[in-house]
Amino acid sequence: MPDTTTPALVDSHCHLDFPELIEDLPGVLERAETAGVTRMVTICTDLRKEPTIRALAENHASLFYAAGTHPMSAARHPLATVEQLVEISKHPKMVGIGETGLDYHYTADSADVQKESLSIHIEAAQRTGLPLIIHARDADKDMARILSDGHAQTPFNCVMHCFSSTRELAQTALELGFYLSMSGIAAFPRSKELRDIFAAAPIERILVETDAPYLAPPPHRGKRNEPAFVAHTAAVGAELFGMTPEDFARQTSANFDRLFTKAAA
Repeated sequence: MPDTTTPALVDSHCHLDFPELIEDLPGVLERAETAGVTRMVTICTDLRKEPTIRALAENHASLFYAAGTHPMSAARHPLATVEQLVEISKHPKMVGIGETGLDYHYTADSADVQKESLSIHIEAAQRTGLPLIIHARDADKDMARILSDGHAQTPFNCVMHCFSSTRELAQTALELGFYLSMSGIAAFPRSKELRDIFAAAPIERILVETDAPYLAPPPHRGKRNEPAFVAHTAAVGAELFGMTPEDFARQTSANFDRLFTKAAA
């Protein structure tokens, strides 16, 4: 049973279908509950796996899901269609579009396909009213331009998942009314510049996540990440904003409810 004194947290982005976690799912969920993590959004990055991830959400009250095509996979799989994403979004536990975005660090050669895929996901977010979930790496100028242009045409909601980009992209996102999500990267000792970017943002626009099984925060860095560990990142966030852990958990959960309205408590 969870400790009733533990502040309730949300892991707004994880990948529970990945082998590192699915093989230990009962334990992962039990440890999350013990750590006070009351809700999790597990992300489908390959629409061929959407039925499996949908079933996870259907079978566990604490789980919700989002679906899209990861930018690093955009050139390897058939592009999603707006109609496909809109149809999937009708499920009551499907709460977001993505993750989508641009990644020029590893897959710059597929930039054009990534942009096309991103545009499809933006239109799906505009049509459904669900928040867009953005992955951005080494593509800040294109990302800022595409998001700004799309928002100017038809406004949409968005979270910059696992934000670790520049101050300029953070400012663009915040000016558009978007949210920044803190992952374990923000807790790394050498991430002071990133923490400064978060600290300069309105607390009302901050979410927390694990991106599990990746990017475990200290003291678990280098090991498999899991939703329970979002508490460590939240502790860093609370200190950063000069808040108690309870108030930080309460605020980031309220932020999550405001953005992910279908998963609101």
